[in-house]
Amino acid sequence: MTRISIGYYLLKRLKELDIDTIFGVPGDYNMPFLDLIEDDEELTWGSNVNEFNAAYAADGYARIRGAAALVTTFGVGELSATNGIAGSYAEMLPVIHVVGTPNTSSQLNHAIVHHSLGNGDFDVFSKIAAHLSVASAHLTQERATEQIDRVLRTAFIRKRPGYITFPLDLMTKEIDVSDTTLNTRLDLTVPRNPPDVQEKAVEEILKLIHDAKRPTIVIDGCVLRLRLESEVNAFVVRTGFPTFTAPMGKGAIDEGLANFRGCYSGSVSLEAIQREIERADLLIELGPIKSDFNTGNFSYGLERKRTISLHPFSTTIRYAEYPDVGIVELLPLLTSKLPSHHQPVALDEARPKPSEPKEGTDISQDYLWKVVPDYIPTDSIIVTDTGTAEFGIFNLHGPRQTTFVSQILWGSIGFSVGAALGAALACRRRRLFLFVGDGSFQLTCQEISAFMRHGLTPTIILLNNDGYLIEKMIHGPKRDYNNFPMWSYDKTLDYFGGGRREVNAKRGRCEPSKIGVQVQVKDRKAFEKAMKCANEAPDQIHFIEVVLAPFDAPRELSLLVENSENR
Repeated sequence: MTRISIGYYLLKRLKELDIDTIFGVPGDYNMPFLDLIEDDEELTWGSNVNEFNAAYAADGYARIRGAAALVTTFGVGELSATNGIAGSYAEMLPVIHVVGTPNTSSQLNHAIVHHSLGNGDFDVFSKIAAHLSVASAHLTQERATEQIDRVLRTAFIRKRPGYITFPLDLMTKEIDVSDTTLNTRLDLTVPRNPPDVQEKAVEEILKLIHDAKRPTIVIDGCVLRLRLESEVNAFVVRTGFPTFTAPMGKGAIDEGLANFRGCYSGSVSLEAIQREIERADLLIELGPIKSDFNTGNFSYGLERKRTISLHPFSTTIRYAEYPDVGIVELLPLLTSKLPSHHQPVALDEARPKPSEPKEGTDISQDYLWKVVPDYIPTDSIIVTDTGTAEFGIFNLHGPRQTTFVSQILWGSIGFSVGAALGAALACRRRRLFLFVGDGSFQLTCQEISAFMRHGLTPTIILLNNDGYLIEKMIHGPKRDYNNFPMWSYDKTLDYFGGGRREVNAKRGRCEPSKIGVQVQVKDRKAFEKAMKCANEAPDQIHFIEVVLAPFDAPRELSLLVENSENR
């Protein structure tokens, strides 16, 4: 037996999820746990400015590393983070939310403490969290290790947030832990598919593929959540079938493959892509997420009798359901059983592409998303906010090994700034490009200071179209509620402490991010010059404000709004 604190055990298990940065905000109910985080040489504290942004940062981190951790304080702190946690639940990300709570004795006595509702009820916030997590626990001294393991394992395997309340008096409480438990890593193995049911599913899929004249593949967001990019690319290469991504699946496939055809989103897709899908006699969906923005307002797909869908924990073949036959085990097995030689599917001569932007000097949306790939190196991270940027990248050609981070299902504006911080901390060696609208930026801009404190070097492109453009397109184009005060965006890095040094108790004197390009651009020549300068200085943080016409929107967004039920 080994005697360790409960807090130490929790951190040990979090590190087994490949977590090396923990996000959050200090509060008087969580600080003993924060002491343990700060004293751990393998961990970095996220230094977030509020819980709202911290939750977004954890979400972005989980998209790159596979899991994340967030620490808040009871009541006020955890509720502030709820929007971000809900987004992680909707978009299938295992964020472990640890909430520091009042002493065990205060809770047993129903004491009226600060940050409570004043009624002695300490379960009310946990009840809210239960709807936004796949597993939860109120840690006790007697069962802490079992509770921690259960929540972390369930959250990681099911790809949803986990919720842990951690009483203040238990954080440094020492308990006896068996050497077997301490030396055995968490079992993160996905449960096996039922062999007999899976065998029947494979048999049916192979028969349908054999009989199809024009089978087609659509790759979607669950592939990324389950980290199946390698397996999916192997399947696509082996089949040679025409392959598309849905918007939420962008980045899951090598877009340089000969049989990659583009981004499919129902009626929002390029017309040539819609025609290719409609000609398919078999549609193989890998990890589909049938949300409105992801499917062109539900205009996506073929009739069910021509569709196979491989989900995280089940499979659908035409009208038949195969419960518990998940894609993680099924897809590699299916690939291995495909014939080595098959009749190649005839591809159209050229991959469908957006029309060329109009000539001119002004920066239009069509021009912007056409030239952006010229400045994105291989193995970069592109983060886009809910708004024009999210739709602008649908048909953007992704350089090899590019990771796309967006929130197409939950769609909370401002998400991208915090998410970009988390993504950058998850993998510091990769270049990161953040595209954020002016309205979204005003919600969460404070996290720019955390970027600089950590010495991060993203290129931030702010799209200034002077208002909430999507809302204007849906309703009230001339209403004042769709406008907000104009800011001096090109002074952002200065205002949030650019270049200021500080002393960190853990690491000594810290060097903040070096300031690079910080400019407002209004024409194409200026934009191209700014991006070129930014790319020549990858060790600096850059901020480029791009001034756009107030009502200029990507084609994909315009089409989606035309068919929106909210107009």
